[in-house]
Amino acid sequence: MTTITIDGFTLSAAQVIAVARDSRVPVRLAQSSRDALKQSRDYIEATWMHDEAPMMYSFNTGVGMLKDTRIKVQDTVLFQTQLIKAHAAGMGEPFSEEVSRATMLLRANAFASNYSAPRVEVVDRLLAFVNAGIHPIMPQKGSVGASGDLAPLAYLAAAIAGFDEAEVMYQGQRMSAPEAITLAGVGPVLFELKAKDASALINGCTVSLAVAVLAAHDARNLLSDACLSLGLTLEAMRAEMAAFDDRIHQARPHAGQIKTAAIMRNLLDGSTRTTHEARAVQFPEELRRTDIPYTARIQDVYSLRCAPQVYGPVFDALDYIDTIVAKEINSATDNPLIFGKDGGGFEIISGGNFHGQYLAQAMDLLAMAVTDLGSICERRVARLIDPTLSWGLPRNLMSGIRGVNTGYPVVQCSLSSLVMENRTLCMPGSVDSIPAKGNSEDHVSNSTWCARKAATVVANTQYIIGVEMLLAAQALTMTEDWVPGFVLGKGTQAAYDEVRRQISACLDGDRWFHNDIAVAQSFVTSGSVRVAVEQKIGTFV
Repeated sequence: MTTITIDGFTLSAAQVIAVARDSRVPVRLAQSSRDALKQSRDYIEATWMHDEAPMMYSFNTGVGMLKDTRIKVQDTVLFQTQLIKAHAAGMGEPFSEEVSRATMLLRANAFASNYSAPRVEVVDRLLAFVNAGIHPIMPQKGSVGASGDLAPLAYLAAAIAGFDEAEVMYQGQRMSAPEAITLAGVGPVLFELKAKDASALINGCTVSLAVAVLAAHDARNLLSDACLSLGLTLEAMRAEMAAFDDRIHQARPHAGQIKTAAIMRNLLDGSTRTTHEARAVQFPEELRRTDIPYTARIQDVYSLRCAPQVYGPVFDALDYIDTIVAKEINSATDNPLIFGKDGGGFEIISGGNFHGQYLAQAMDLLAMAVTDLGSICERRVARLIDPTLSWGLPRNLMSGIRGVNTGYPVVQCSLSSLVMENRTLCMPGSVDSIPAKGNSEDHVSNSTWCARKAATVVANTQYIIGVEMLLAAQALTMTEDWVPGFVLGKGTQAAYDEVRRQISACLDGDRWFHNDIAVAQSFVTSGSVRVAVEQKIGTFV
């Protein structure tokens, strides 16, 4: 297992994901960062650890409206302890273990840049927790994303310090932090925090960032899978592929739109189901409703024809979001920050890097982009079960005795509920601000909520995309004998084969669809269909 070395400047989103989702990935602090942290801390200890030192926020002063109150050196350690207790005001269910892991890694990486001025022992303690698999339990609710994620990070700091009140997850069990520290053997149970240590730990929008990194990564994979689900539906509906002609998209040259059309041409390369000859075959449901001979479609409905124009903005939005996340991963977002001075020594400067507006707006954009992606996919699912909209696919994609069996309309209805939930979650949190702490925080970002709701939208849409794959594959299986000799594209065939490998077609009447939905969702979360297609045709996105 390759060790990841953090230095505060070069950590990638892929490395954060690797550490967050695999507790076996070891992390260490770069020697250059260790040396820099020691140098700045030696200066602090030699120069400012006395009661006549300049007033420096949260270093030797209170916080918030108490910023003008000096903290005497003799009370420094007590101040660190009390600061954590006062900020441990979170509520609700805890963040996942992967968010906890990502948060510790990102906080340590921010410290590694040597702008935050904690002791190097604090970074070592954070990394010891990461490497041992000790995951502080942090309530999800309580942060407004300004002055950072104070409430959830206070619980992390309490665990790092070994407070009796702090809880962690360790080896699948919820327990007190002291118990886990003892079992893991990561050092003394009680870890004394000194000047600036606690304020450095609880300041910064790092929990917002941890959730954002994971959500953005999952959204990127989700979009790839949405291309596969679209491809399967195009095949099931014997779609008109002219809408994906490169000339159309060069006439409106948005990068994401051009990319989407190219992906679909690649996935459906070799398909004969999406041809005029295949469309000329009239299915039984179509013949039951009309005796009018087939005429050329000319063009398809928007959920098929306009997919590049809808998917394209999602690709472009994710590119923008990734740039924000990449910068945030290697940013110092607490306050105050320490900087070296020309000629030697250091100075501490108060600022506002803890304000999470960049992340808040990026996560609102993520929620909106993924919601609309899920919306167009759900509309295609609705068409798949309606023979009046699908050019004669079996009603409800039902098998078995008609009427005794229902087919998939309630599955589609459940997807509609997710789309509606997603739309509600698109209410922008980044424009909402309630002044806090006696108006010392008179404008906040709400970044933690923005990231949380974006992550929920992504999770909901994973079901929508997976079920579109499931139902499109059901349609393909049910109609394969009606269009003999017509074949799928190279990419869509690989996707179809993998879906069928994991879920057999429903051909004998209704069954416990809950299980099929769970497996369909796993197509996206595991990436299994995506991997199968890449093994067949190479990277397609």
